[in-house]
Amino acid sequence: MLVAVLVPPVRPHLVEIAAIADAFFEANVQTGQDHYRVRLISEHGEPIRTSSGLTIMADTTLDEVREPIDTLIVPPTHGVPLPPSAAVTDWLRAQTPQTRRYGSVCTGAFILGAAGLLGGRRVTTHWQYAHDLTAQYPDAIVEPDRIFVRDGPLFTSAGVTAAFDLVLSLIEEDLGRDVALAVARFLVMYLRRPGGQSQFSAQLAAQFVVREPIQRVLQWIRDHLRQDLSVARLAREAGMSQRSFARAFVQETQVTPAQFVELTRIEEARRLLEETKLPVQKVALESGFSGTQAMRKAFCRRLDITPSEYRERFRTTGDPGPRTHQGRGAPLPATLNPRCGQGRP
Repeated sequence: MLVAVLVPPVRPHLVEIAAIADAFFEANVQTGQDHYRVRLISEHGEPIRTSSGLTIMADTTLDEVREPIDTLIVPPTHGVPLPPSAAVTDWLRAQTPQTRRYGSVCTGAFILGAAGLLGGRRVTTHWQYAHDLTAQYPDAIVEPDRIFVRDGPLFTSAGVTAAFDLVLSLIEEDLGRDVALAVARFLVMYLRRPGGQSQFSAQLAAQFVVREPIQRVLQWIRDHLRQDLSVARLAREAGMSQRSFARAFVQETQVTPAQFVELTRIEEARRLLEETKLPVQKVALESGFSGTQAMRKAFCRRLDITPSEYRERFRTTGDPGPRTHQGRGAPLPATLNPRCGQGRP
């Protein structure tokens, strides 16, 4: 299968290009077969200086591509890319109907948008540029908090490490879950994230908080997950009025206090599911949820996966248990997991 990577001519981000190539290469290694042939494509064939200063050479040019493309990927530039040339947009419009699947990583979505390929489609990009993508391509349905999104043959992802998550999902679609997990383990990505998982990390957001009262409250939340974490209680801890506290909290973290509390509880629950053998009910209580149903709803809302499914996929202790095997061409899970509405906690 030919994987064509269309490299932007100005300041492409090298890490995503390498992630795409390395993940597909490792799938070949793990299976002992040449399932994928990754080729870099550029408009003119000239050396391309990446955003980090390293220079790369494409394998071929737009005009030289003769064999059928199975998977077409547009990697990002550092920041919003410059508008592509008419030659690039015409080539994309001509190629995508003939490919099995096509898409972008991070800000590569802007190049697809310039070719008119995002209209009416659910897409994502790096959270920092999601507003710009919405503004430039209002017909696209931008989901700014997703790791990656699949809408028919079109796929889009967030930035940097999300490229690995996206490519692993494509490998799983082609070669099955066992191969995808083997690739993830070799790449030291034992936590392979589903596409619906949030880009937002409560702990990462906390690192950027400046105001001391908010810093203090964030630590207090982490230390008291099983206590009352209402806005009124948190505002008292900060020594602020509820209105002032809520406004300052959103300014510092970009989420409401209730959202931050839920995300922090989810992160603690994930840790316990990964690292311990505690029953799911005990994990829920230890993480501050009122019970398994409350935790289940939070997981489905934020991760599109149930706690039990999360443990089966990501646990790092004990017997990993039986693994299912998806055959070649099996569909990717939808962005919203239908099993979240029923079944196991």
